[in-house]
Amino acid sequence: MTSRRLVVGLLTALLLASTFGVGPATAQLLINGAGATFPYPIYSKWFDEYAKISQRVNFNYQSIGSGGGIRQITARTVDFGATDGPMTDEQLKSAPGELFHIPTVVGAVVVTYNLPGNPKLRFTPEILADIFFGKITKWNDARIKDVNPGANLPDQPIVVVHRSDGSGTTYIWVDYLAKVSPQWEQKVGRGTSVKWPAGLGGKGNEGVAGQVKNTPGALGYVELAYAIKNNLPAASIRNQAGRFVEPTITSTTSAAAAAAAEMPSDFRVSLTNAPGRDAYPIASFTWLLVYREQPDEVKGKAIVNFLWWAAHDGQKYAADLLYAPLPAPVVKQIEAKLRQVAYQGRPLLAAQ
Repeated sequence: MTSRRLVVGLLTALLLASTFGVGPATAQLLINGAGATFPYPIYSKWFDEYAKISQRVNFNYQSIGSGGGIRQITARTVDFGATDGPMTDEQLKSAPGELFHIPTVVGAVVVTYNLPGNPKLRFTPEILADIFFGKITKWNDARIKDVNPGANLPDQPIVVVHRSDGSGTTYIWVDYLAKVSPQWEQKVGRGTSVKWPAGLGGKGNEGVAGQVKNTPGALGYVELAYAIKNNLPAASIRNQAGRFVEPTITSTTSAAAAAAAEMPSDFRVSLTNAPGRDAYPIASFTWLLVYREQPDEVKGKAIVNFLWWAAHDGQKYAADLLYAPLPAPVVKQIEAKLRQVAYQGRPLLAAQ
């Protein structure tokens, strides 16, 4: 009888394991994250590829904007946050533990628009600032025509589209405008959200791209991949060296190269309006936010192992999704930072 009960018990346990996934061989670890929409295309790819390799680690990532990512990691309602605008000193102080900014890729924020035939356009920093101030309101404005000779620019209102949510993409955009326009820096400033002088709001890069695509005469800013995905043009911008540069992997990498030489230890650095003949002027690192001291040993190990993979093998997926891979010197600094992530004072990263 005892033997029969044992057999029945084992069969019941196996049935429960196969039904509910509670057996050790099938146990899945779910890592929750939230934040930036700017890197969502590459993060989605990474999470899918890494799940194939790890076979037990799955990611649930909510693309809610950088502001939401910062709020949720500060509240510890997610295992990692994501942002395109580095946290301020005040935000870091309000977090319940030391937060690391881990760069993942470099991306470009582009000016995109909706005009008949979508001609290839160029813009100067001054023109862009005045469009977003609401000072330049027509597509056939003389200043726009001067830098786009031969382009068919209609007598049509410019419908400015910006982000309505707290957004790292917005931070990159207004950080750039603040650098090139003293008036913008004084009157509007920087931030993941600002008081816009003009325009309509869209939620997420997806929302802005959708608004521009569906609104004749619209002009907005989105991450490069969203413009390409929606068959929208991406304008050339005059850089600090005085050259009109298209947003490409090469020009984005050029913007990152100068910063890599003087990267601060906390990785909070701005790449906008970077020096260099070929540098695209509206580029940025994007970061994952993780606590130095992890509250869960198993999840902590999974997170640092994923981040190590992302900084190395994961970079090969960047170019196809229109991001620039991390410069090699930055990868070395990331390796050192990941070795500091710990559980109860013990480093979580296995010897690499």
